[in-house]
Amino acid sequence: MPTHELYAKDPGDPLWQVPASGAARFSWEYDDGRDRLLALYQKGKDKQWDGRTRIDWDLEVDPHDPLGTPDEAMTLYGTKHWAKLTDRDKGELRKHYTAWQFSQFLHGEQGAMVCAARIVESVPDLDAKFYSATQTMDEARHAEIYGRFLHEKIGMLYPINDNLQSLLGDTLRDSRWDMPYLGMQVLIEGLALAAFGMIRDTTDKPLPKQILAYVMQDEARHVAFGRMALRDYYKQLSDAELREREEFVIEGCYLMRDRLRGIEVLENFGIPKAEAEECSEQSEFLHLFRQLLFSRIVPCVKDIGLWGKRLQEAYVDMGVFDMGNSNLDLLMSQDEEIAEKLDAERFAAEEGARVAEVRNAIDAGASSAPSSDT
Repeated sequence: MPTHELYAKDPGDPLWQVPASGAARFSWEYDDGRDRLLALYQKGKDKQWDGRTRIDWDLEVDPHDPLGTPDEAMTLYGTKHWAKLTDRDKGELRKHYTAWQFSQFLHGEQGAMVCAARIVESVPDLDAKFYSATQTMDEARHAEIYGRFLHEKIGMLYPINDNLQSLLGDTLRDSRWDMPYLGMQVLIEGLALAAFGMIRDTTDKPLPKQILAYVMQDEARHVAFGRMALRDYYKQLSDAELREREEFVIEGCYLMRDRLRGIEVLENFGIPKAEAEECSEQSEFLHLFRQLLFSRIVPCVKDIGLWGKRLQEAYVDMGVFDMGNSNLDLLMSQDEEIAEKLDAERFAAEEGARVAEVRNAIDAGASSAPSSDT
């Protein structure tokens, strides 16, 4: 079925064009490059995988409870609207929320693919071009996987959220070569990683858990790449240049915070926009969700050298300042370990099934063999 027919709201023009700006840069310096970045490039090559075979697409998903979301996590829970919902309505609401959330993941991954390709084009260093080429492939795979999940398992999509589209457009229109790193690798992917992790760690549904764990294993490398490249580059910038980038981060963080409410879903259920916004702002779960979603962004921003007074004040205002002390390396290593553990469990189960099949065949052969006279 064409994607356009699956959208819960009209997405408008199916093609969004962002005018290109900035220079395409070639490097004639083919030396070995930075050891850390080349090691990450090698890891990016070694860790390529096929979403068609690594993920068990035969696992069934109930589109009306795709993630096992508890009632308390629903925005309408505890409001006058919740009391009016039938069980069928609640299942439909869960379907819409999952479609909305995973649609933003899908659109974000396409944006990440375009930004990674832009980095290949614009970054001056060849070692960074090499790694960005592997990331472009990673992001294509992620978009493929989220698209398949929404098409085959949920049967519904939502258009890109206005705030996500705004930040993505700002990132791509900027002519400075470091901005796709900052907008995508640090802000959009940092927020997405935290959202992926929250769902991965709370869902009891095996297919979305697999998808998110394997995508996060890739994203751990992408964030490491952005940190390496920007940390090196930002040491060379003036205070004025750093402040410009901090202003971009501040605006982007407010945009991403406001992206999270899912107002579009509530509007689809007949709730006026102003009331939908009020319900969202009063949701205790949403407040907690918002705070945790900055757990990857704040320490990364601090690590790359953007930590001026205005930026710190903005994080205090958002209630996420203390997350600057989070151990980002530990979070990333845990992301890789979780994916590896899922692989090990799956391989062990498959091996056990093969052993049982062989034993059954042997037993069947032994029981059907004619007895010999002695």
